[in-house]
Amino acid sequence: MSRFRPALLASLVLSTAVARGGEADDGFTPLFNGKNFAGWTVPEGDGGHWKVVDGVIDYDAQSRASGDKNLWTEREFGDFVLKVDWRIKETPFVNEGIPYILPDGTHARDVTGKELRLALPDSDSGIFLRGDGRYQANIWCWPIGSGEMYGLRTDPSTSPELRAAVTPRHQADRPVGEWNTFEITVKGKVVTTKLNGVVVIDGAEIPDLPPRGRLALQHHGGKNSAGEWTGPPSLVQFRNIAIRELDAAK
Repeated sequence: MSRFRPALLASLVLSTAVARGGEADDGFTPLFNGKNFAGWTVPEGDGGHWKVVDGVIDYDAQSRASGDKNLWTEREFGDFVLKVDWRIKETPFVNEGIPYILPDGTHARDVTGKELRLALPDSDSGIFLRGDGRYQANIWCWPIGSGEMYGLRTDPSTSPELRAAVTPRHQADRPVGEWNTFEITVKGKVVTTKLNGVVVIDGAEIPDLPPRGRLALQHHGGKNSAGEWTGPPSLVQFRNIAIRELDAAK
């Protein structure tokens, strides 16, 4: 009679827990079950553009919703560690205005004082933290790399210290079409983001970060009447979305 090996049995137990949306052994609870949008709010009038395909969340940047087009969690979260795999499917749009971003978060300039701009293939999405796109871990093709918090970095009222803190220390993205992994820790007013195991945002303290809020997967871009992209589209997929709450008693 054959017997299960311990490692195989443990793997089956873990897989079953994840499939049922239960808590895994490492303390992370799946937010996406790989089958449908249970636990998520699909934009009203979306028209099927946010969809589940082969166990991943797939988006084509063409939601028909008249209002907010982002995909939000139903629940709010406070302090947490979030893990999510993401990949950009393709980059049909060329962004003519990508800035050359310096380590302090400002834009490099040429000898005449004009900001340097790059024309590069680009797609754009991100993950909203605590209910607001201002607090977003960007997903895109900019040389500065994904993980930066664009809404804070480009705000004129942001202090020089915070601007530098929300600017990625490294460009850790894999090539377009390949899967990447975010690990985002939000504790109190401090955000730390790892991309593919590399710390890109190292303990950025954000004074006005709300105490709680929902998460969202970002919509970006769209097409004009001629069927042409008018901005970097969020041609993205997501999978293995899981969270470990650090304040679960609240």
